[in-house]
Amino acid sequence: MIVEQNEPVTLIGGGAVAAGDLDLALSLAPFLVAADGGADLALSEGRIPQAVIGDLDSLSNIVRKQLAPNTIYEIAEQSSTDFHKALRHIKAPVVLAVGFLGARVDHQLASFNTLVQVLSSPCILLGEHELVFHVPREISLATEAGETVSLFPMGPVTAESTGLQWPLSGLKMSPMGNIGTSNRAVGPMSLTMEGPGLLGIIPRRHLPQLMQQIAQAPPWSSKVALR
Repeated sequence: MIVEQNEPVTLIGGGAVAAGDLDLALSLAPFLVAADGGADLALSEGRIPQAVIGDLDSLSNIVRKQLAPNTIYEIAEQSSTDFHKALRHIKAPVVLAVGFLGARVDHQLASFNTLVQVLSSPCILLGEHELVFHVPREISLATEAGETVSLFPMGPVTAESTGLQWPLSGLKMSPMGNIGTSNRAVGPMSLTMEGPGLLGIIPRRHLPQLMQQIAQAPPWSSKVALR
């Protein structure tokens, strides 16, 4: 493991980062790691990452010279993205990732794929308008009536829900069948999953609460029994 922290970690990529988002992330997850060229973006925001992880094909020479050599970690293999490389070498209660949404669509799809992999730390993607995360076994959020709650299956999944306009009970979801985008909360909502693979997409205002719940949730790789 390259990075081991008892506090949340911010991971910055080289994609789009809205004004103020890096500062927001660091206010909640103060330890900064960059995925490859995310280091360039971090320094442009006046922030120096405490570790840079990736194949380093996007890290500029100008930025490399400004970083301590012992903070740069090259992972040379080309079978995974820099997001995956970085995330699998971070151990933290939760990782808050910025710069992985809003740019190339193929990069976003790869990021969604990484979210549902079995990795060392749970991760939340911070976008300009929403949060994207792998739904844990159980989660309850203080959503308000009318808020959009989108759910997208990355594989066959089933779940029980409360507080949604269109309940999930009895619905078999899959990326080639039923999906759950543009659902709406009718009040506080909860989800109980029967297996992994569902992405949740919710408004940004829930970030502090979501981070707490994601950090406390047992990982899908553990043998904690489902209820």
